[in-house]
Amino acid sequence: MDLIAQLEAEQVAALGKEIPDFKAGDTIRVGYKVTEGSRSRVQNYEGVCISRKNGSGIAGSFTVRKISFGEGVERVFPLHSTNIDSITVVRRGRVRRSKLYYLRSRRGKSARIAEDANYKAKA
Repeated sequence: MDLIAQLEAEQVAALGKEIPDFKAGDTIRVGYKVTEGSRSRVQNYEGVCISRKNGSGIAGSFTVRKISFGEGVERVFPLHSTNIDSITVVRRGRVRRSKLYYLRSRRGKSARIAEDANYKAKA
């Protein structure tokens, strides 16, 4: 393992966050810490993960797309952000691409993703 990868692994381990195994096509619920004035609360953001960038390293991020009041809304989350409280996989999607940007132009039934019934977790 080279020096940069080793330093990055140490930083990820120091954060001590448990990040589930998810990929593009999975429906996930992200608990994001929102600060309003002096109060802080956790707001859930549930939608389809349409991309993952930079793997599971310290600079990793993922994009979640949901339909809110008939309008498509996308949000990019840093994977190891301190503002992320939890990441929960709601359902596994069966897709053949790593980036699902084509969902942006789809509406209704054509934007659905088939569920992966026989998912096997990585060892």
